[in-house]
Parts: sequence; C-alpha cells; structure tokens
Amino acid sequence: MSKQRQKGTSFETAIVGWLKEHGFPHAERRALHGTFDKGDITGTGPLVWECKNHKTLAISEWLVETEDERQNAAADYGILVAKRRGHGNLGEQYAILPLHQLAALLKQAGY
Repeated sequence: MSKQRQKGTSFETAIVGWLKEHGFPHAERRALHGTFDKGDITGTGPLVWECKNHKTLAISEWLVETEDERQNAAADYGILVAKRRGHGNLGEQYAILPLHQLAALLKQAGY
C-alpha cells in the first residue's frame, strides 16, 4: 500500500470512529467501487462522505468527485471532509458541501 493510500485509509478510519462517537453508530468505511465509487463512508442515512488527507487542498476538484459519488450512491447529500493541517482534533476538520445541499439539510432538520 502506498504512503498516500495509508494516509487516506487512516484518516477515513479516524473519521468513522469520530462519527460513531457522535451519533452515527452505523458509520463504516465503504469498499472501493472503481469508476462508480460511492464515497468513503456510508451508514449515515442519506449522507455520503468523501475524505481527503492531502497537503494541498483541491476543494473544487474534490467537490466534483463528492457530487459524482453522491449520485452513484443515490444519496441526498455529499459531504467532503478535508484534513485541516495543524488541527489534530477530528471535530475541527473541514466539512464542505454545496450551499444548496446545506440549506436543504438544515430545512429537513427543522431550521
């Protein structure tokens, strides 16, 4: 396994653990699906999670990937989690989604 893949796997596993501790007991890493990837984390209802642990952020590119995976998984929302350098607390990592999805998610939650 390459060093970058190990970093990604470790980050995904850590995020799954954090999600389980914070109200998503069925969160789990998803097996790769090649061209029709369905995100890195599943088991959280209508959410698909894409996790990135890279030195340089490529948010625009990663959001396109997250949206493709959301569609492949037929999920309502796609959330990009990007490693935040200098912040070891997993709850302080970046969680990014398009504004229209955030508004829909908040409206569904009753806000």
